[in-house]
Amino acid sequence: MLDDSFNDVGSDNSNQSSPRLRFPSPSVDKIDRISRPGYKKILNGWKRNSLTPRTTTFPCPGCEHDVDLGERGINGLFRNFTLETIVERYRQAARAATAIMCDLCKPPPQESTKSCMDCSASYCNECFKIYHPWGTVKAQHEYVGPTTNFRPKILMCPEHETERINMYCELCKRPVCHLCKLGGNHSNHRVTTMSSAYKTLKEKLSKDIDYLIGKESQVKSQISELNLLMKETECNGERAKEEAITHFEKLFEVLEERKSSVLKAIDASKKLRLDKFQTQMEEYQGLLENNGLVGYAQEVLKETDQSCFVQTAKQLHLRIQKATESLKSFRPAAQTSFEDYVVNTSKQTELLGELSFFSSGIDVPEINEEQSKVYNNALINWHHPEKDKADSYVLEYRKINKDEEMLSWNEVEVCGTSKVISDLESNVNYAFRVRAYKGSICSPCSRELILHTPPAPVFSFLFDEKCGYNNEHLLLNLKRDRVESRAGFNLLLAAERIQVGYYTSLDYIIGDVGITKGKHFWAFRVEPYSYMVKVGVASSDKLQEWLRSPRDAVSPRYEQDSGHDSGSEDTCFDSSQPFTLVTIGMKKFFIPKSPTSSNEPENRVLPMPTSIGVFLDYDKGKVGFYDMDHMKCLYERQVDCSHTMYPAFALMGSGGIQLEESITAKYLEYQENM
Repeated sequence: MLDDSFNDVGSDNSNQSSPRLRFPSPSVDKIDRISRPGYKKILNGWKRNSLTPRTTTFPCPGCEHDVDLGERGINGLFRNFTLETIVERYRQAARAATAIMCDLCKPPPQESTKSCMDCSASYCNECFKIYHPWGTVKAQHEYVGPTTNFRPKILMCPEHETERINMYCELCKRPVCHLCKLGGNHSNHRVTTMSSAYKTLKEKLSKDIDYLIGKESQVKSQISELNLLMKETECNGERAKEEAITHFEKLFEVLEERKSSVLKAIDASKKLRLDKFQTQMEEYQGLLENNGLVGYAQEVLKETDQSCFVQTAKQLHLRIQKATESLKSFRPAAQTSFEDYVVNTSKQTELLGELSFFSSGIDVPEINEEQSKVYNNALINWHHPEKDKADSYVLEYRKINKDEEMLSWNEVEVCGTSKVISDLESNVNYAFRVRAYKGSICSPCSRELILHTPPAPVFSFLFDEKCGYNNEHLLLNLKRDRVESRAGFNLLLAAERIQVGYYTSLDYIIGDVGITKGKHFWAFRVEPYSYMVKVGVASSDKLQEWLRSPRDAVSPRYEQDSGHDSGSEDTCFDSSQPFTLVTIGMKKFFIPKSPTSSNEPENRVLPMPTSIGVFLDYDKGKVGFYDMDHMKCLYERQVDCSHTMYPAFALMGSGGIQLEESITAKYLEYQENM
């Protein structure tokens, strides 16, 4: 089936000569191509290094596909003669009053009446007779009315400039010559004749035009409908503005009323306090000499009649005593602070800050922190009180730099209430938030959730059922991602050996994939009921030593692994051992002893994390243990990585280890199908 892109290629360099015109007119198609940023970039690149061939793609304006220009650049493209003819046709109609002058006349030139397509020139009647005499070869040239558009009579191949186009490649959707088919880029492609391609595409284009013409009434009705919708949108927009103004004016009225009430209360309290201070100040002024109480007492002392003096002095003495007591314990009559009258607008300010077009009743979705996690990818879950009423959700996420600088948000449209985000950088904080959409109305954004990605790419492995696995003591599930230690009858059988001073040995199991370079991270969960579990890394040579040791003959107390409080560790500590195991048990995480760690047991015992991560930097010989909930490093030390390193696990007593399941894109596809 042929495609409609028969003329989907650009220009050819053949027959580029143009006649000398009195009124030249630049090619609109050429100007448009040159003005495009991509075209300028191509030209600048060639100009800077014209000797070096470069492969460049160019967007075709016809088919909108990227075209590989190759080493020949623009010269390797066809000219779209059909488009040029159409453009020239409309140009001539637009400048019908402008004459095209004869190219061969002596000054002053005459107006041309013909244009020769073979000579690519315009002639007046006299010049045409002179240069195209009867009986000569030129008399057979093709001539048309006056024009400035001279195109070649035959379309030539841009790859083989001497060959004419005579076939059409159905795979590449472009015209080709017979050399292109025989030994060129189209040798293995299916081609058809040009006449067949012409007939097929012309029929197809005619049917398309007939269909559009038949739908003319439908198009006109839809245009009328769009005009009505535009008017309705304009009216509704103005109405929405008026309603918004009304709501804000109501808020302004409430604020003005509250403002007036608050200011009146403050003024009343201020007046009352000032009155009290004024009365108190007048009382104290009366204590001054020649003023008030002191002056009155001085006048009373001048009284010589004893009975009159006694009558007045008794009450005066009481007043003076009262005033004296107030001097000893001075206390202002009122408070100067107006702390009780400070308006608390924080809640109202927050509500006003969230004021938006969310009046449709769409509640804010909330991200479920317990169900959201980050591992090899990020899985974000959220719940929405009105889940059935929301059409879709938009999950936004962005990276937070070390200096707390936040970049722009990335948006992902989601139909359900969960999404898996891939291609996240390692050891980086990411912020996530979500909002709900109902039509064109959206809810406010949820509270942001900050997740820290693992410090290295996730290392995928399963438990090895062929190396180190003891099926008498350990139980491995079919998926080989969970192992349990069965501490029952076998432990009872070892009771006699325990009585004479031996301990039961650890049961080891390792990962089925080793590490020889790079940075890797994996995670797992230890069941809360576990008595003692050791996890970490071990080299291949150390694993052979462990697995060769006879069972129930080695005491874990005297085994030099860095996760147990063994006496050997107290006396001998190697900063770079071929293994590192930490101990987890009884819902605790035990940090091994080291010269730099505290010797206090309570400082080395932490609550057991829900999920534990292990980070191995093979090249630097370093291993770290992480709390996955907060992506926090709990313990880190050097390890000898001279051999292949394996994830290593050991169990004693009842216990269980579950490898963390990777977050894959299959989870997302399952959710979307639902």
